Amino acid sequence: MIAATEMAKTGVRMCLVGATGLVGSTLMAEAVGRDDVRLVGVGRREAELPAGARMEMLVGEPIDWPQLIAAAQADVLVCALGTTIKTAGSEEAFRAVDHDLVRFSAEAARAAGIEHMIVVSSVGAMRGSKNFYLSVKGETEEALGKLGFRRLDILRPGVLRGHRQERRPLERLAQIFAPILDFLVLHGKYRCYRSISAAKVAQAIMALSHEKARGRFVHDYDAMLRAVRRGGD
Repeated sequence: MIAATEMAKTGVRMCLVGATGLVGSTLMAEAVGRDDVRLVGVGRREAELPAGARMEMLVGEPIDWPQLIAAAQADVLVCALGTTIKTAGSEEAFRAVDHDLVRFSAEAARAAGIEHMIVVSSVGAMRGSKNFYLSVKGETEEALGKLGFRRLDILRPGVLRGHRQERRPLERLAQIFAPILDFLVLHGKYRCYRSISAAKVAQAIMALSHEKARGRFVHDYDAMLRAVRRGGD
């Protein structure tokens, strides 16, 4: 884990892919009323915009995303794309979203001249993990690191707390018990596995979008909270 030090509170234009998911929709809500950020969403379908949102949605099939990402004229690409193997229907379909589409979006951003990317990954992500989900996440992180971004921020949350439009019964159950496990079990080296609210992740994204230090930065539970504190949220 590397801690960033430079911060400049200037206006940032963010291109958001994955606006309809938990983190993406929460990020849109967190952006309401802020003058230091402007969101432009790119996706397959219109996202439900929160009241008071000052943003626009560019809609098209993934094949059209390079043009849409370029049209966003963003400073930062925020990627909150993600699904589950159950929702996707197979390991191959899951990989098509969480690896292929994430990488495709990142390549489009680089082609458009975007030099800063913030991506939501997962705690435990590691290429070659026996867990297929975590192995794909780790492989995706490695692929993004080779694309030449001036700055790459990788967020590795544990269980995400918040309301999803998509039904995920097992994840909902995990959200209920996660705070108890956080308090009773997840201490010391296990703190990185603590659950975190989607609002805190969104606030960390807001803060990190303003940081200027170059490099690849991996943010676990505590690092995301530190980023929020640095951002003043």
